[in-house]
This record gives sequence, structure tokens and C-alpha cells, in this order.
Amino acid sequence: MNGHTPTSHGSSGVSLEQMLKKLEERLIAPVPSLSAYHDLPFAIFLYDPAREFELRSSVKNLVTRLKTNHGKEVVTISLAHLMYRAVEETRGLDRLAAMEMEMGLELAVQTVHRILSGKYPLHQRVKDELERRLKTSGLAPDPAGTVLFLTRAGALFPAFRTSALLEKLQGLVHVPTVLFYPGTLEGIKGLRFMGICQPDHNYRPEIYGVEGL
Repeated sequence: MNGHTPTSHGSSGVSLEQMLKKLEERLIAPVPSLSAYHDLPFAIFLYDPAREFELRSSVKNLVTRLKTNHGKEVVTISLAHLMYRAVEETRGLDRLAAMEMEMGLELAVQTVHRILSGKYPLHQRVKDELERRLKTSGLAPDPAGTVLFLTRAGALFPAFRTSALLEKLQGLVHVPTVLFYPGTLEGIKGLRFMGICQPDHNYRPEIYGVEGL
């Protein structure tokens, strides 16, 4: 939310393009399979928050390959844009900025969290945006031909953690969905959002982007 990017905790030297290969192989299968749970066709791509701009470039390249080489319809939704839109529709971005200046960051963060968790929560906004974009293209959600990428999750920090987003999308979104998650791995499946928040160990989707997984 405030544009803060933690410093890198080290890199294996492996490019994100290379790390995306396993994910790409799953997505181009005749019947894409991202997860062991048939009712949860979701995956997480974990990356170092310090590599945000490299990630954006790599994702654009992946989208091009999926569309051009494999005929996939790829819908990329920026969680940052959904957040800004939600704030503008409720409080207004200018009012929120004024609130932060006058009353401090904590109150502004709490306000954004309430907006994204309230009557029109973030997961519903994701579902509606996916349907709107497909309808505009004259398409229907097709698990074999449509892929959803959720990007710019780091912009939600520190107002909203993405830990429950995919779980809440269960039953709402039925196409293969990848959440690009800026953070670090703790243990086997614990994820620390932005490398700062307390680790969350409750993720069911498969985690990509980590060597050895």
C-alpha cells in the first residue's frame, strides 16, 4: 500500500523465467492441473519481493507464450488496481491520503482493510473482474482454455494479507488461477508475506517458484 519493498534475503541466481517453467508446463497441459485438489485449481508462485520488476517482465513473457504458442486465454488481474478502485469507490483516494497525513498510517491501513473485507470483499471483486473481462472478449470461463493470473499482491501490504484470498475464491472461480506471491518460505509450506508478516502455514495450493518444490 505504501510502496515499501523489503530488501532481498539472497538469491539462488536462478532467473524467474527458469522458475516459471514448471508452472508453464502445468498450464499448457490438455487438462491443466495445478493442485491435488480438484475443487481448488489454484497455485501460488512465490518470489522475492525485491525482484518485483523482474517478475512483472517474466509474467508478461509467460502470458505471450501461453497465448501465442498454446492458444490460452490469459486474464491478468492486478490486485493493486482492484484495491485502488475499491478505495476510490468508497472513501476516495484523496480522502484516504489526507487521512494518512492527518491521523497516521495505522488508521489508513485499518480503513483499507475494512474496505477489502467488507460488503464487497476482494475475492468477490476478483470474481466479478474475471467475468467482466471474459464477457468483454465474448468468452465464457473454460478450465481447459482460460488462465487467471493475480499480480501486484505486494501493493496490498500492510493493509491486507493474501492468506485467505485463494480459499475464498474456492467455488467462485473454476479456471486455473495463479497468485504471484511476494514473500519468503518458512519451513515446508509456511509463507511470510513480503518477508515481514508472521508466516501462514494454512495454504493448500501448491507452491511454485521454490527450488526443490
